[in-house]
Amino acid sequence: MTRRSAFRSASLPLLAALMALGACASSDEAPDLMRFRNNSTHPDEFVVVPSKPLQTPDTNTLPVPTPGSANRADQTPVADAVAALGGSPAALGRSGIPSSDSAVLAYAGRSGVDPQIRDTLEQEDIDWRKRNNLRPVERILNIDGYYDAYETMQLDQQAELERMRARGVIVPAAPPAVLKPE
Repeated sequence: MTRRSAFRSASLPLLAALMALGACASSDEAPDLMRFRNNSTHPDEFVVVPSKPLQTPDTNTLPVPTPGSANRADQTPVADAVAALGGSPAALGRSGIPSSDSAVLAYAGRSGVDPQIRDTLEQEDIDWRKRNNLRPVERILNIDGYYDAYETMQLDQQAELERMRARGVIVPAAPPAVLKPE
């Protein structure tokens, strides 16, 4: 028996086993392209967040509890960062559209607004990911296929840079092209 025939006879059962494992995947749910897992048996140090020190109220009466509202001892990292950088943490709680954006909003909604657009886009994304899902070997090896599934939608920066320069548009310098291994 030659090496080549021995390799072929050994690779056929392996290929059949990989195909059988790939057939076990459920097609009913949305494909999971991003695979973030903590396979470590050690505790996750980012789960435990110390609380702020307790404060005594300014008056003798306690505030009325409001279900679902934040606790004064809870951490607020974003608001703390805004305050440390000289901003107003109260601006984070504002909701609605600022008046400075009213013209943009009016222009964007000039042809009407679909109230179900989020549901429609979600379903289209699920369908796209099902059509461009990972191959069985990639699933078994836990390879992240998110960027591969959306590769056809990525903008080629260098081609766009050249296209704009050819039209006479002044563009800033771009990072050098990244050479992909072949």
